[in-house]
Amino acid sequence: MKKTFEFAPVSVALVGVVLSVVGIAVAQSRPVPNAQLAGKELNAKVEKLLKQMTLEEKIGQTVQYSAGFATGPQGSKVSYDELTQQGKIGSMLNVYGAEHTNHYQHIAMEKSRLHIPLIFGMDVIHGDRTTFPVPLGLASSWDPELVQGVARTSAVEARADGVPWVFSPMVDIARDARWGRIVESSGEDPYLGSAIARGWVKGYQQNDLTKPDSVAVSVKHFAAYGAAIAGRDYNATDMSDITLRQVYLPPYRAAVDAGAATVMSSFNSINGVPATANPYILTQILRKEWGFDGLVVSDWGAVSELLNHSIGADGATVARKALTAGVDMDMEGNLYATTIAAQIRSGAISESVLDEAVRRILRVKFALGLFEHPYTAVTPEYTPTAEKRAQARVVAGETIVLLKNDPVEGTGALLPLGKGAKTVALIGPLADSAKDMLGSWGALGDPKFAISLRQALQERLGDKLLYAMGCGILSGKDEEIIHHAQFIDQNPAQAPKEEAPIDDTKTIAEAVDITKKADVAILALGESADWMTGEASSRVHLTLPGRQEELLEAVAATGKPVVLVLFTGRPSEIKWAGAHIPAIVEAWFPGIEGGHAVTDVLFGDVNPSGKLPVSFPRAVGQEPLYYAQLPTGRPAHGDLSYLPANSQQKFMSRYLDEDNSALFPFGWGLSYTRFSYGQPKVSKGQLAAGDVSAGRGGALTIGVDVRNTGSVAGTEVVQLYLRNTSASVEQPVRELKGFQRVKLAPGESKHVEFPLGFDELSFYNVESKRVVEPTTYRVWVGGSSLASAETSFEVK
Repeated sequence: MKKTFEFAPVSVALVGVVLSVVGIAVAQSRPVPNAQLAGKELNAKVEKLLKQMTLEEKIGQTVQYSAGFATGPQGSKVSYDELTQQGKIGSMLNVYGAEHTNHYQHIAMEKSRLHIPLIFGMDVIHGDRTTFPVPLGLASSWDPELVQGVARTSAVEARADGVPWVFSPMVDIARDARWGRIVESSGEDPYLGSAIARGWVKGYQQNDLTKPDSVAVSVKHFAAYGAAIAGRDYNATDMSDITLRQVYLPPYRAAVDAGAATVMSSFNSINGVPATANPYILTQILRKEWGFDGLVVSDWGAVSELLNHSIGADGATVARKALTAGVDMDMEGNLYATTIAAQIRSGAISESVLDEAVRRILRVKFALGLFEHPYTAVTPEYTPTAEKRAQARVVAGETIVLLKNDPVEGTGALLPLGKGAKTVALIGPLADSAKDMLGSWGALGDPKFAISLRQALQERLGDKLLYAMGCGILSGKDEEIIHHAQFIDQNPAQAPKEEAPIDDTKTIAEAVDITKKADVAILALGESADWMTGEASSRVHLTLPGRQEELLEAVAATGKPVVLVLFTGRPSEIKWAGAHIPAIVEAWFPGIEGGHAVTDVLFGDVNPSGKLPVSFPRAVGQEPLYYAQLPTGRPAHGDLSYLPANSQQKFMSRYLDEDNSALFPFGWGLSYTRFSYGQPKVSKGQLAAGDVSAGRGGALTIGVDVRNTGSVAGTEVVQLYLRNTSASVEQPVRELKGFQRVKLAPGESKHVEFPLGFDELSFYNVESKRVVEPTTYRVWVGGSSLASAETSFEVK
């Protein structure tokens, strides 16, 4: 019999060694993260149906085609009606709306031999029709319950569109701002990323897939897609097993443990083995160690793209490697449909391998209730209700991060602008762009429902608002290209309108003239949401694109106070602004109520509470940049902002021409009030390593008093960081191991406690086993990764 697992020849030895080592760490009892998928009654139905299926019908379940708009380089041209009737297709993506989904579903349920329903999937990333802030923005809230609410609304709308399966959440750890898909991530930290991942899954699936307004998630991109070398999308990843398990896998594991029904394999290779043909991650880790019972779908065309990875000479070979590695469904690769049957008949693939893939697919369909309720009721045309707008506005307000708020002469801190009548100059290419408020991967969001910053400020200020575009997002030929380019034509309403080319020199001069007439200038600068962020949007220059930097400096040169509002999908390189602009706000791409939410923050109706889930670089050469660095034998110290003058200043881990630190670090975010921290206290000074390992519970607690010392109410995100000072494998200089959002009235104080147990104190040793060892832990509590209130405890 053909063995189940096949490896790329170059990696057989490496992966074999890793598998043998990791076997030591596998738990004796197999976990069951989703009881519905493991249920006896459901699986009895699956087995009964599987026994009735022909080889071709089984293969059909593993086939997914796009019958709407393409989300890859090309779309398939096949007869979907005929394939559905013949039982040769199991899923479609990018088909939405009751009329369209019901059309195919009626064929499947009434004309196919076994009446197996189709499952429709779609990229619902941060809202279906009601568009919320992009995921990186949502992570800035540090509020898993808020994310859960976003997922809940998205699920309800997706099901109303006939879509019971969403290709979300993306939980890839992203530590390189050059990578365009960082906008879809929760940032650089596995602890925060895991908490946000659980929120997404709970909101989408409600712990019960049978509910008519639940959707199955597809956790992506498995695995380590966010570690693409040089931040270039689709590129290879290469890392140790310890780094994979300790940094990159935890958010996926958290999503699986929360009951995720499906997982999507990634485009990248990991240590030389493509993720879509990688039995180590898809079978050994995902299924054997984590107990995942759901289905794995490839990313768009990823099975056929295995040919480009050079791990097989033909489509049949790479399809076999993908299927036997654990990819159950081929999204738009068209190789399972065309090559698997012959290989099973020849004995190259055991039919039992195919049977297992089909079981996993049918489990999800049964769990979603698609056999009993395959159709979608027709609903009125979408319009955002007042309730949905209110939710979108509140959510966006929580995601905005106040990066800087220095005093200006005669007024104190520049923000909030307050209630007084002021003439405001609004300037910038993002100021009046409703479309860009939706962000990348806006699903079915329509710009006509989005509120731009200009619209929101006009509502508030009336004729006291002056406006000038200032310049394009890009300049010259690049601006023309970006204006006409479309990544995904999901909605014809988003098609660009013909406009005359922008004369940046002229428009910058106009912006300067407008600024001179105003009391304060607000500059709305950043990136094009759908062309410069998201998939295939890697950048090597992280400064403000086009002539926006020139515009910013020209406006600042007028001497008027300037507020910089960034609409971006990644950390930007804004060193000049950090030194010269008194107030900087990171708004990300904030969704349909973005203009209102930003205005709420600028004028103090909302006190900002967002915290950065990613580090902002001083220079792109620092990337990948993240706070949880491993220690070195020559740690940097002293003032690193100038060229070293002697050997003592030079021979350490530093740059010659830039500081090591982030311009704005992970966890950073200001408020219109101030918070103070007391001395953290440990519930007990010593722990036994064996007790921690056996209990896996709250072995001790760290307590701290937090006080609002300002004059307005505010919310602080209290953050706890640890350092293991004496481990068998070196550990980061700081790691986030707890956070809480705490609301405080002026003068109010609250006691906050963080439990620490096996999950927080363990790490992976050289055998890839998760262990707790005798050591001393340093502990910091504060409002960012720069937290200074410190204590310690020992593990014996």
